[in-house]
Amino acid sequence: MRASLAGCLVLLAALCGCGASPADPPEAADADGRPLVLTTFSVLADLADTVGGGHVRVESITKIGAEIHGYEPTPSDLVRAQDADLILDNGLGLERWFERFLTAVDAPRAVLSDGVEPVAIRSGDYSGRANPHAWMSPLAAQTYVDNTVEALSELVPEHAADFAENGRLLKDRLAELLTEFRARIAGAGVPALVTCEGAFSYLARDAGLAEAFIWPVNADSEGTPRQIRDVIGFVEEHGVPTVFCESTVDASAQEQVALATGAELGGMLYVDSLSAPDGPVPTFLDLIRHDLATIAEGLAP
Repeated sequence: MRASLAGCLVLLAALCGCGASPADPPEAADADGRPLVLTTFSVLADLADTVGGGHVRVESITKIGAEIHGYEPTPSDLVRAQDADLILDNGLGLERWFERFLTAVDAPRAVLSDGVEPVAIRSGDYSGRANPHAWMSPLAAQTYVDNTVEALSELVPEHAADFAENGRLLKDRLAELLTEFRARIAGAGVPALVTCEGAFSYLARDAGLAEAFIWPVNADSEGTPRQIRDVIGFVEEHGVPTVFCESTVDASAQEQVALATGAELGGMLYVDSLSAPDGPVPTFLDLIRHDLATIAEGLAP
């Protein structure tokens, strides 16, 4: 049945001209032998791989650098998902395409943000909905680690002790990074964080920072004149020395804010995707470490 479904989906791609990329060679996957854990994006994949400690094979549905919010699954994604033993997603409305994806996949699912106290989006079309970027706070990310440990332990119970220890070490490092960050920004005159996307609301809450952003989620990643004016006013009112933008969006709107206020445009932040292995954030911990260091340098030089 699995082979039949795969054949049908590939045929559908050919008929529709979908240009799907080929799936991994089935003989390679069969030879691996480990359970396949499929995540929605690369950040979660590395988190799961770290907790998994080599006992599971982890793959991301979306590729490095992809925009996660409006992703459109391909037929090859669906074919690959038929072999998944577990699927991990963020939840909180991040992967709006994901529920449609799940209808074609028969695998258990764990939502890694379950248990995080949501921060509401406070502006735009998404006002009142939960901000989905909870993994960007080292404190909230510890809940992701706990949920990953639980899901992998249910999948491969004979390695539950390893998963628990790997999770403990990862949570300890996340706690250390948050402590270091709080210490660095403590000397900032007006601790306020300004970004392109509102992806740092959980970090701002857990680190005691005021926050402003041009748009709440990357689905609206252009910036209206009113949004830009509002952020300019916030920067001027709070004397914000440095503003930031993320790797997956155009920084031109934030450049306008910097030009109008005299603030510096700080180093690039990473949110929805890791970098390539030779890039600045090849792992989840690297992403958190890089962003915290970049923000701290801009706010408390």
